[in-house]
Amino acid sequence: MTTGIYRGLVSYGDPEFSRFLRRAFLHASGRSPESLERPVIGIATSASDYNPCHRQQPELVKSVARGIIAAGGLPMEFPTVSLGESFLEPTSMVYRNLMAMDVEELVRAQPMDGVVLVGGCDKTVPAQLMGALSAGRPAIQLVTGPMSTGRYQGERLGACTDCRRFWASYRAGEVSEEEIGRVERNLATTAGTCAVMGTASTMACIVEALGMALPDSAAAPAVHADRLRIGEATGAAAVSIAVAGRTPDQVVTAASVRNALRVLLAIGGSTNALIHLTAIAGRLGLRIDPDELNELSDTTPVLVELKPTGAHYMEDLHTSGGLPAVLHELRDLLDLSALTVTGETLGERLGEGPPWVDRDVVRPLSNPSRDKGGLVWLSGSLAPSGALIKRSAADPALFETTGRAVVFSSLEDLAARIDDPALDVEPSDVLVLQNAGPLGAGMPEAGYLPIPAKLARSGVRDMVRISDARMSGTAYGTIVLHVAPEAALGGPLALVRTGDQIRLSVSEGRLDLLVPPDELAKRRADLPVSASPPVTGYRKLFRDHVLGADQGCDFDFCLPAS
Repeated sequence: MTTGIYRGLVSYGDPEFSRFLRRAFLHASGRSPESLERPVIGIATSASDYNPCHRQQPELVKSVARGIIAAGGLPMEFPTVSLGESFLEPTSMVYRNLMAMDVEELVRAQPMDGVVLVGGCDKTVPAQLMGALSAGRPAIQLVTGPMSTGRYQGERLGACTDCRRFWASYRAGEVSEEEIGRVERNLATTAGTCAVMGTASTMACIVEALGMALPDSAAAPAVHADRLRIGEATGAAAVSIAVAGRTPDQVVTAASVRNALRVLLAIGGSTNALIHLTAIAGRLGLRIDPDELNELSDTTPVLVELKPTGAHYMEDLHTSGGLPAVLHELRDLLDLSALTVTGETLGERLGEGPPWVDRDVVRPLSNPSRDKGGLVWLSGSLAPSGALIKRSAADPALFETTGRAVVFSSLEDLAARIDDPALDVEPSDVLVLQNAGPLGAGMPEAGYLPIPAKLARSGVRDMVRISDARMSGTAYGTIVLHVAPEAALGGPLALVRTGDQIRLSVSEGRLDLLVPPDELAKRRADLPVSASPPVTGYRKLFRDHVLGADQGCDFDFCLPAS
């Protein structure tokens, strides 16, 4: 098979002319003729002024290129879509699949023997992996790393859990407008992804657990010299991986996905990670079984509690042994025969474990922070295809709740009424948001419904909240997410009315709407026929082909034929 710069030649009816033309244009870049005979390693970059998390990426890419050159390869940097988490309307989730398609097609279409995927922000890592899995070219992931923490009046701060905490205090009238402005300037003070165990940090850990990144690469801060050393080592490894022809489907297997789920549960990771891991595995025809998830959760203790559930940050995990320390503690629960991208098995990679571990940050398996994992998959009459709760971020006092529904029919309805002093709501009620799923609104991180202002001012800090939306991994509370089928598809969530009784049972894994079937049938018959708004281009593609949360919100045509 043709390799290097001659891979995938443009057809002009004369292959030698195609080779000649490709060399001629590459000479314009000043590369030596000898360099053009080396293995070509693409470097997929995702930097953008709209993505502050990635602002140190140019320096990181240089370190990758150094590693590639030192290992005898030819680095070829190319840009892809960049997904700045808080800069995309209606939500970055809509564009994850666009980035995955971009990565897939550029990796497949351009001449490269392997690719280094450089990114970190929430949707970037899953999009890059989804695209690389579909492209089938040797690949390795390099995350950009988390932010370092900031300081405010002697307190250590990190985006974005502390963003939410201070904003909640501001809504409750406990923090002034002047002070919230000062806090705002101290929450995100360096390049990098959120400093807590949000979605970006969770995905970084999952990629390492899957074996698709170098060991101890998940937690090093973006501005730390270790991040550049990891970049250089990743570039060198990419050459070896390309020469060996080790493709991602050899690494991402049923065994490695189970290992990644164990890690997700042990670190109290983001609920978003389950959607992304489902989509990543789905690109290879692998399925995540909800019953297996709950079984794993019940047998996987929580060993790491960073914010939003604990007091530590990602930089603490890095200095405490990193993810290898977590994997070492979990080794008796993992499939150590799973292959990693470097060709080692997970067992070979772990060896004897890190030389030192801070047990305040990474707890031993014999003395965990919590006996059970952070996530629970729910099913029941309100969620026939499932829903998810992050019990490690929730109030155990609310785990078994039957309460009166207070319903918001849309994001606009929520915004208009949540702080209305006349809102009929009590602390024991269940807040319900409809039409915020993939089709309804693009599935924004709106599941973290704010506590109604009048309750927040009286000291209420948590309530049961239910929606077909997502929630940021940096958020906390007793929040049920990803309810499927979503309301916009006519799922039972669309039939809930204010005053209905809803039962949540975490112990039973149940979410039920306590309304007689005949009444629900009447309501279903009265549901308005939704008029599809006129859409074109990618938005139309999304609307026509996006799957539900239980299938990772991928496009139906991106899954392999069964």
